[in-house]
Amino acid sequence: MNKTKALGSIQKYTMVLVLVLVVLFFSLRTGGKLLLPQNITNLISQNAYVFVLATGMLLCILTGGNIDLSVGSVVCFAGAVGALMMQAKINMWLAVVVMLAVGLAIGAWQAFWIAFMRIPPFITTLSGMLVFRGLSNVLLKGQTVSVTNAAFVKIFGGGADCYIPDFFGGGAGHNILAIVVGVVGVAIFAVATFLSRASKVKKGYATESLISTIVKTVVIGAVAIFFAVKLSQYKGIPTALIWVALVVAIYSYITGKTTIGRHFYAVGGNEKATKLSGINTDKVYFLAYSNMGLLAGLAGMLTIARLTSAQPTYGQNYEMDAIGSCFIGGASAYGGIGTVPGVIVGALLMGVINIGMSIMGVDQNWQKVVKGLVLLAAVIFDVVSKRKKS
Repeated sequence: MNKTKALGSIQKYTMVLVLVLVVLFFSLRTGGKLLLPQNITNLISQNAYVFVLATGMLLCILTGGNIDLSVGSVVCFAGAVGALMMQAKINMWLAVVVMLAVGLAIGAWQAFWIAFMRIPPFITTLSGMLVFRGLSNVLLKGQTVSVTNAAFVKIFGGGADCYIPDFFGGGAGHNILAIVVGVVGVAIFAVATFLSRASKVKKGYATESLISTIVKTVVIGAVAIFFAVKLSQYKGIPTALIWVALVVAIYSYITGKTTIGRHFYAVGGNEKATKLSGINTDKVYFLAYSNMGLLAGLAGMLTIARLTSAQPTYGQNYEMDAIGSCFIGGASAYGGIGTVPGVIVGALLMGVINIGMSIMGVDQNWQKVVKGLVLLAAVIFDVVSKRKKS
């Protein structure tokens, strides 16, 4: 029994261990450059769209291993709409609302065909990928549209000065706010973890051992403090991190604590049984793909803010980054299994590989080869694990 539990724990945290090993590998290969404060900040800012899109993609995958191939094109289209509105001097917040609404509308359009007409998600979203990439070109007329609204750029994480002001008066390279936020965040996480465990024990639910809970909390806390220190040594907390943290917190709660969150897992586990139990599975599919469109709209804002422009080529391969992050982070190719924290680990692993190979000067084509092999290895691990259990 103990051996089985140990193997289960190893499988559960495999990608965390892989992430640690990859970080150590690139740290040694780059002479420690990977862990420089600026590179840690770049890891967050440059991959903000991946964290957001992967979180939404997880809900689609949970419904049965389904994916959304259109998100990159939707990111481009929503960003193009917002950039053109701001170029026309339309109120920034109205542009933000419209970009989110555009993403949600596209998601709902595709969700209708998937949920109620039962058109396969692959076909529906492949169509969306082509349609909205073409519309982005038409809208932008094949040209680059600059985003000059300073407030928008700063709030959504683009440019060199897009950081939360240090209210404690720390200077450049010594940001006190980042340390305070890190410590407070770890304290809240620790309290929430042990209160949750105590509640489960009281109700007689199966829980991790106390030692496992302590070790997990200490490791996660140490990593969070490490990130906080690194951020404090550069310019502090990038505004993009705030949006990522909000998305992760909200969707972690939805998938882990709400009824609709359990419905996503149920549909992926056994759709027929879920439908027979009285759950509206069509509604679950509709929510998953509508939500994906909404988050694609947010990712569009983060993208044009970081790059301070909109181009017809933006968003290419974003869907692959999101899908890869989910599967690498432990989401099952068959649906019903996966967590938001796991997806974040997958996105971090992809980001570390990107930055590490870039620092080493590895050719872009070889970077794609490595990421493709990592994705294949993650899916193979998932499939083999399930065969052994069965």
